[in-house]
Amino acid sequence: MVNWMSTEELVKDGSAFGKLMHTLLGLYIWEVVTSLNFDWDFVVGRKKFRWPMVFYFANRYFLLFALIGIAISLNVTEQVNCQALYTYNQIFGNAAIGLASINLSLRTIAVWSQSKYIIAALVLIIMGHWSLLLHGLLIKAEWIPGTGCAITNTDNTMLAATFIYSMCFDLTVLVLTAYKLAWPTKRADRSQLVNLIFGDGLIFFFIAFVANLIATIFMLLNLNAVMSIIANVPAAIASTIVACRAVRRLTNYTSQGAEMFNSTSGSTLAFSPSRRSRTGPGFSVSEKKLGGVHVQMETFASVAEDDPTVKVASPDTLHSALHGGGEETNPDYFKRANAEYYSSA
Repeated sequence: MVNWMSTEELVKDGSAFGKLMHTLLGLYIWEVVTSLNFDWDFVVGRKKFRWPMVFYFANRYFLLFALIGIAISLNVTEQVNCQALYTYNQIFGNAAIGLASINLSLRTIAVWSQSKYIIAALVLIIMGHWSLLLHGLLIKAEWIPGTGCAITNTDNTMLAATFIYSMCFDLTVLVLTAYKLAWPTKRADRSQLVNLIFGDGLIFFFIAFVANLIATIFMLLNLNAVMSIIANVPAAIASTIVACRAVRRLTNYTSQGAEMFNSTSGSTLAFSPSRRSRTGPGFSVSEKKLGGVHVQMETFASVAEDDPTVKVASPDTLHSALHGGGEETNPDYFKRANAEYYSSA
């Protein structure tokens, strides 16, 4: 049976920990570099910066700072303040875990049309989450001559509580999102945007839940100081990658002119509606139900109402369609009338 507390085993585990951290650093740098064009679009102004993106950028680069700090602690050859270095790593690493959950929470708030009750509940949960993430110094490290910085003690109880709380938080966010999108109250059909958010939410939860579960198991086993935290960094990286990818997918989807809904159009989403251009016509859809007949009208509006290039349907035609009147009630009539109108113009 393995003696996990023996010096030989600690050296072996420390070596495995170092190799794993270097591999994860390379993986995350690859993730950052391959998606750097998205970040650059905000820097040069091709994409408009909005306040929720603060959490995206903080999540993305806080974890990078933490991984760089871990790499330094593993490769330093001269004596340094190891406790300060590991405190730095812990603060930025735990912040990345909390920010990953916040990024998903913002999507849930949007899905619930910015409901005050949902916002209040999630804010309370987030505050509890961060109080655990930033509670005290959970990892003790010191300089050992001939070895370098080494972890000497960990608070496994608090670390396990933090990761269990993270799993419950992610589960709560997923349930709220799934309930609102799977059973909308006003809209029976599900748009592509809804499917995107719902699918990404499921993927985020599954990956983050499994990663946090593995980390929690190692902490509860408490084999030794190294093995107790060996899965913490993989959990933080997994949560951050899937959360940031979900943000990028949604941002790229909406910026390409995809369908946008607001709370007044009968949708379950509360994103900002697309604005009309000041230099051209805008498109709007209105619906009316009269006498059991469902009529859908499509109109074009322009800021310059006197623009002779803008053509609108005749009021007589709309009146006849709404109140009946022979051939005008036939849907094919609108197609023929529309073709004749534009051909004669």
